[in-house]
Amino acid sequence: MKRRLMAAPPALLAAGSIVTGGLLESGLPAPATQWAFVVVSLLLPALGWLLAARRPELGYGWLLLAAALALGLGMLGVGLDLHGGPSVLVAFLCSLFAVFYGLTWIYVPLLFPDGRLPSPRWRPVAWISGVAVAAHAGGAAAAGIAPSAMDRPRPAVALAAMLTSGAGQLVTWIMAVIVFCGLVLRWRRAGEGERGQYALMVAGMVATAAGAVLTTLFSYGGVQVAAVGMIGILTVVGSLPAAIAVAVVRHRLLDIRVGLRGSRLQLVFDLRPTADEVLSDLGTALEDAAEPVEQVGRLAAAVRSGLDLRWAAVTLADGTRVVSGRESGEAVLELPVRGGLGRIECGPRDAGPLTRVDRRLLEALAVPAGLAIQSAGLVTRLVNAQEAERRRIERNIHDGVQQQLVALIAGLELARATGAGADMLAGLREQARQTLDDLRELAAGIHPSALSQGGLVEAVEERCSRLPVRTTVSAPPSLRARRFADEVEGALYFTVSEAVANALKHAGAAGIEVGLAQPDGRLSATVADDGKGFDPHTTRRRGLATLADRLDALGGELTVDSEPGKGTRVNAWVPIGG
Repeated sequence: MKRRLMAAPPALLAAGSIVTGGLLESGLPAPATQWAFVVVSLLLPALGWLLAARRPELGYGWLLLAAALALGLGMLGVGLDLHGGPSVLVAFLCSLFAVFYGLTWIYVPLLFPDGRLPSPRWRPVAWISGVAVAAHAGGAAAAGIAPSAMDRPRPAVALAAMLTSGAGQLVTWIMAVIVFCGLVLRWRRAGEGERGQYALMVAGMVATAAGAVLTTLFSYGGVQVAAVGMIGILTVVGSLPAAIAVAVVRHRLLDIRVGLRGSRLQLVFDLRPTADEVLSDLGTALEDAAEPVEQVGRLAAAVRSGLDLRWAAVTLADGTRVVSGRESGEAVLELPVRGGLGRIECGPRDAGPLTRVDRRLLEALAVPAGLAIQSAGLVTRLVNAQEAERRRIERNIHDGVQQQLVALIAGLELARATGAGADMLAGLREQARQTLDDLRELAAGIHPSALSQGGLVEAVEERCSRLPVRTTVSAPPSLRARRFADEVEGALYFTVSEAVANALKHAGAAGIEVGLAQPDGRLSATVADDGKGFDPHTTRRRGLATLADRLDALGGELTVDSEPGKGTRVNAWVPIGG
């Protein structure tokens, strides 16, 4: 709605000026030829409003609205001139015809179809044309004002203004020819999907030139000659808007489709979403998706809907492939997702091939696609890690504590049956204590009691106090008295535990240093050892990879710095704010 409101004022002003100027020029009742001229002229502001409202970011609609404003205000100036309007205002308004011709003859074909220059090489043409159009319009305005300024003739000023206007008009014609030649060249070089659009613009330019010739040769004379001149005027005003309108309907210019909907044959403008709209909808869809495969499926659906494809597929690096729509035929476009996480495949469209706008939209989706795929992989790894941890706990319970409890129950049954003495009861009591210790150890592996009761620093110190090598733990006093969320403390505690375990098992370290800190809104942990080190690029991190995913899920990060013979340093952090 905001886009329509932004485009509406210039469109309404242009349309109102066209109608008012046309009726002032002919008077009421207006002849049929004048009404025909007004109706044809209204095509330009209507088309400009449609494109500006539907594709405001491209700028082509705003260009058409500027041309429509120049035409409408110029017509209003002609009407006011016939009714004795202020000469200064009339001269200014009539000079806007030069702006209208400059925009329609140069910039409308030059910036076709998306409001951008074909290449940087056309910048000099655009700048020279702008100066020429300004000189033509400014000179025309000055020439109209000078003769009557201050109620006395000013022939020298009028002559200079006329020369400036004439020079600007000449350069405008030359630039128009150059732009037309470039348009023909673009038409010949265009791909199959864009050739039809360029052909229409070429035809519109040819018709405009023909209309200008007819207007010049047949504007004055008898009724029949004047009728030919009117045809020329209508052709000049309506050829380019008509060509663009046909491109909108037939070739879906700027992805705008026009059709009939419903039994009432209502004319509607149906538009594929913009890149911002697709990204916004995709973000909402990914937030609502609970499963990783569902996230990838919604990504494929967003690509298919955004580009109006028969089908779209997202393939992950592990070979997982999710297709939206009914896959038929070969993919017409593939785009790798950044980071080598996978690729997006696009099937054919129902109407026409993919355009440059489609490719830009797909490239805009590459970043959120990578994030979605990375998120899906992260969730999958976390789920797998949780399942592996559940199985480990189940196995430890089954192989350890469960068997000890079974043996303890059997011993109790035997003691009751045989009337056990003090020695047997003492053994059973010791067995029960051992089982209790094993249960506590198992529970500590899930969530250490020291972490729950004393906090991160105390739990890390308690963990490192039992290590068989020299280990130091350093932490600022302010950190000892502060508690954090369970998931934050747990993530860093188990990261430290895994890092020191790796230092003992794999590094052959003789000393380990653990540092806890709270810099810049982060809670960080560092584990450094003097072991044999390794090459991080060739060695899998295994347990640390799962912990890295856990930290990543909390918005943090885990890095490993190591070289053979120089020890290892594990750095982990999570955001805590404040």
